[in-house]
Amino acid sequence: MPDQPPKPSLPRPVAAVLAVVIHEGQVLLVQRANPPDAGLWGFPGGKVEYGEHLMQAAERELLEETGVRATAQAVIGAVDVLDRSDDGTLRQHFILIAVRCVWQAGTPLAADDALDARWVPLEGLESALPLSRDVAMVARQGAGWAEE
Repeated sequence: MPDQPPKPSLPRPVAAVLAVVIHEGQVLLVQRANPPDAGLWGFPGGKVEYGEHLMQAAERELLEETGVRATAQAVIGAVDVLDRSDDGTLRQHFILIAVRCVWQAGTPLAADDALDARWVPLEGLESALPLSRDVAMVARQGAGWAEE
C-alpha cells in the first residue's frame, strides 16, 4: 500500500466552563472584555486547563474573574459557541459547560478578562443588560437547582 500524505488536522473545539452562581434571587454576571461577545454580559468562566477537572476549573475561573469564592456542585448543561468572522468563516468553536456553583464568600469585583462584575436579579434578567446568547436560559436552569 503506497504511503498516503497525512490528512490536514482540523482545529478542535475548546472546552470552557461557565460558573453559574445564584444567590438570594440574583445571578452573578460579568461583562466580557474579549471576543467573542466583548461588551456583553455572561457568566464568569474560561478555558479548562489540561488535566483540570470541570469543578476545579469553574471555581478557579470564578475566583480569577470576580474574587468570589463558591463551591462547584454539578454540571447544568452545555452550549456551543461558534465564533465566526464577518464573512462567516469559523474562527473558533467553544463548548461552554455550565457548572452550578454555591456562593461561599466575596463581593464581585471585575478582574482578569472582565470589564465589570455584579449581581443581577433573576427577575427581568432578559431586559436588564445586553446578554450573551443563552445566558437567561442557563440562569433559569441554574435557579432550578438553587438550594439557598
